[in-house]
Amino acid sequence: MSAAHFGILATPAKGVVARAHRSAPRINTPVFPTARVQVKKSVHRATRHTVFASNARSGPTDGRINCSQPPVARNAIWSAQQPSRRSVATHDSADAAAVTMPEEPKPMSTFIVGMLWFFAHQLVGVGNDVIMKYTGQNMAVAQVVFLRFLFATISMLPVMFLSGMDSFKTDRVPLHVARSALLAGGIFMYVKGLTVAPIAMVTTLNFTIPLFTLVLAALVLKEKVDATRWIGTLVGFAGVMVVVQPQSAAFNPMYLIILISAFMFACLDVLNKVFIGKESFWAMIFYTAFFTTLICAYPAMQVWVAPTQLQLGLMAILGGGANALLYCLLKSFSMVDASALAPFRYTELILSAAVGFAFFGEIPAMTTLYGALIIIPSTLYVVWKENQKSAAE
Repeated sequence: MSAAHFGILATPAKGVVARAHRSAPRINTPVFPTARVQVKKSVHRATRHTVFASNARSGPTDGRINCSQPPVARNAIWSAQQPSRRSVATHDSADAAAVTMPEEPKPMSTFIVGMLWFFAHQLVGVGNDVIMKYTGQNMAVAQVVFLRFLFATISMLPVMFLSGMDSFKTDRVPLHVARSALLAGGIFMYVKGLTVAPIAMVTTLNFTIPLFTLVLAALVLKEKVDATRWIGTLVGFAGVMVVVQPQSAAFNPMYLIILISAFMFACLDVLNKVFIGKESFWAMIFYTAFFTTLICAYPAMQVWVAPTQLQLGLMAILGGGANALLYCLLKSFSMVDASALAPFRYTELILSAAVGFAFFGEIPAMTTLYGALIIIPSTLYVVWKENQKSAAE
């Protein structure tokens, strides 16, 4: 999945707009000395995301950063970043011609580059899925998850030190632990799902994260959900029934693990909506990986098998890939509104089906494709209605 699932922030010096799907709270990055522009974060979904769109691939913006977040006022942010555009007179003469600031880059070229970063995010995410599925066939899932976050933590250390010791500061340790616990559980279920189901099916069922988020927001946060969004959510879950085929003889109860994973990522999104932290963006990524590593350490030791050099190499790539996944996602959101990218998230299913066939000989079942044709429009509708609601507010 992609991630993702997070707050929205802008770092003016680089023009980076981050959004936390699968999930990060609103955070401030310490890397650049220029003023920070913080944009109001509305309801998810989901994509997380992080920045953390919570998702199985990127974790907290896993997340399933979430492409369903409301659009960022990019023009407003651009204006805030630039010096005043009003004409200024030259020193030589009060009658000199006015000088104006450069115009904003052409939207079309910016959109294309943003899309390319988004597709790079999807390619990295699908590649991570291949590694987790392959290693999960010979290693215990707990060990795979532990090594993934161990190498993700190690790969973040150079960034943390280069950013200065202040990047290690945090006053939200309990929040980090809670988020990491949900992330550990969600990733564990996700990897387990990859070992028992085709990649295309896992990807399709994880498209339900925005649906679970809507239900949790209504029940836990008491948010008002209109009838049309409830209908869209019910239709989406009907698509889930088409995918898993609970009434058929081919039904595998282990497929429900994938839905539990989606539910836990949705819980992560809701948690991020409740607890909005103001701290280093890098600290958010680092401590989430660090605490998830600690949480997974004991279960991994119980089933530990000495990994081969190939497996260690793949785990190192997986850990670095988790951070690269988030970087690509943030770059895409810095150039294009999340809502504009939301429809392209579903090309992930095509990539998942392709790599599943290429590496594992998997051919997506027709029920998976039929279910996707129901789930994708319903989640797009829920996201669209959420964006309308956020824009009205």
